[in-house]
This record gives sequence, C-alpha cells and structure tokens, in this order.
Amino acid sequence: MDDTFLRTMLFDFYGDLLTDKQREYYDLHYMSDLSLFEIAEMNGTSRQAVWDIIRRAEQTLRQIEEKTGLVARAMQRRQTLAEIAALVDALPDSEIKQTITRKLAGIED
Repeated sequence: MDDTFLRTMLFDFYGDLLTDKQREYYDLHYMSDLSLFEIAEMNGTSRQAVWDIIRRAEQTLRQIEEKTGLVARAMQRRQTLAEIAALVDALPDSEIKQTITRKLAGIED
C-alpha cells in the first residue's frame, strides 16, 4: 500500500486520538503538503520541533493500527468488494445482477 495513502487512512481512522498539536502539524504536513519550515514559521517554533511532533504522531497512529488492525480490515473489505463487483460485472444482464450492483454501490458509499 502506498505510504501516502496509508498515512491518510491512519489519520482518518485515528487522528482524533492525537493531541491537538500533533493532529494540526500532521494534517498540515501530510494532508496540506506544507513543509516543516512553513509549519515552524506559522507556529513560531523550529523545524526540528515540528518534525519531532509529526514523527511521534505517526508512531502513535501506527501503534494504534498494530493493536486494532481497523485500517487493514477496511482495506481488505474494500479489496473483497472490488473482487465481488468484478465477478458480478461478468454475469449476464438480469434483474438479479442489477439488484446486486445497486447493493454493492450502497456498501461502497
């Protein structure tokens, strides 16, 4: 899995468990693509301090994922749904196929 995508998923699932400052710096750096220098300048601190906070935030997110596995399970479900959708697409057109397709679309939303 792409590191950027994993970071986004971890933040979406567990971001609320970070401190306010960790959440803010992590979001600014990874989601808003600001540099350490830009974040440090905005907050009147050093780049090293910003990096330390972001690094600790990422460690926290990864530790929580190791314990819960919620992101991994969500990714597995997503993959399984994609495989089921591909199998359904291969079926001949019928009312049952349309019903299954609608239900799968509702799950993916």
